[in-house]
Amino acid sequence: MVVAKQDLLITKHAADNMIIEGITSHQVCDAINKGSRFEQTDGYLSVYTYFSVAWKKFMNKYKIKTVFLNK
Repeated sequence: MVVAKQDLLITKHAADNMIIEGITSHQVCDAINKGSRFEQTDGYLSVYTYFSVAWKKFMNKYKIKTVFLNK
């Protein structure tokens, strides 16, 4: 599985957090592709370097629910 930028469906909440925290969609792809993945109740949490991405696979797309810094 290789996630590309065009495979992402970014929610408004996630987009707002990405702008605030300075995280790009390319970094979100890296987190899903290379980060540690943890299964959650409704999707996955990928932890990568200094941030995490909560996401869910939706058909052939990846719905990005939120993005946050690891503190």
